[in-house]
Amino acid sequence: MRTVDLSPLYRSFIGFDHLASLMDAAARTDKQPSFPPYNIEALDEDKYRITMAVAGFSDNELTIESENNTLKVAGIKDNKDESVQRKFIHQGIAERNFERKFQLGDHVKVLGADLANGLLSIDLQREIPEALKPRKIEIGSGNLLEGK
Repeated sequence: MRTVDLSPLYRSFIGFDHLASLMDAAARTDKQPSFPPYNIEALDEDKYRITMAVAGFSDNELTIESENNTLKVAGIKDNKDESVQRKFIHQGIAERNFERKFQLGDHVKVLGADLANGLLSIDLQREIPEALKPRKIEIGSGNLLEGK
């Protein structure tokens, strides 16, 4: 895959440094592992749910962290039963450690997480501050010149 140099665009993106850095991050060839499988659903206009298949993991073996618009989900399997040697004829359930990162949009907050039937569900909501919401300006609602 070719690498794209975006530095000439920085001259045109005044005040959009965040956008340029996101484009750089998307162009990087860091491969995410395919384990565990996951779904991303849009529940409503501003509500989302990430569902991950984490069969074999308990809630105390999973960690969820949100920092700087990045959601990191990690699973670290406890090896308590190292003394018991397990002999598999076929092992289709992966019990390996994992770490998966999701890039969140601006103003997306993590509401909570739930683990049921081997599925980890993480609920997200976009909360746009009032100052950033569009507002309607009425035409002819005020006089700009007070003395006339």
